[in-house]
Amino acid sequence: MDNKPQDVLKHATFVRMIRIVKMHFRPDAVADFLILFEAKKHRIAAFEGCQHVALWRDKHCPDLFFTHSRWQSPEHLEAYRQSAFFRETWATTKTFFAQAPEAWSVEEMTDNPTSL
Repeated sequence: MDNKPQDVLKHATFVRMIRIVKMHFRPDAVADFLILFEAKKHRIAAFEGCQHVALWRDKHCPDLFFTHSRWQSPEHLEAYRQSAFFRETWATTKTFFAQAPEAWSVEEMTDNPTSL
């Protein structure tokens, strides 16, 4: 069965919003960031609409981290980003950066990802 691109898009459904933030820290600030994240992660995870939050560290660069979070909807993510809690936490986090952060908001389109 051959699917045309327009047919695939017509049947695609939004499942959740994923937010990935890349953060490169000063070497002297990594421990401070890890302490901050440990203190805040449960409150982030408890925020309305948050389905998952994780911290990843680059295998080859110990100062490079990524946060990965899943949100019920773009509106839930935006409500979190507009909260006083986020603004305060982000203000502190920004003081640790060696480089400007990068962020992506992507839509997960399937509930059952497959491996090849």
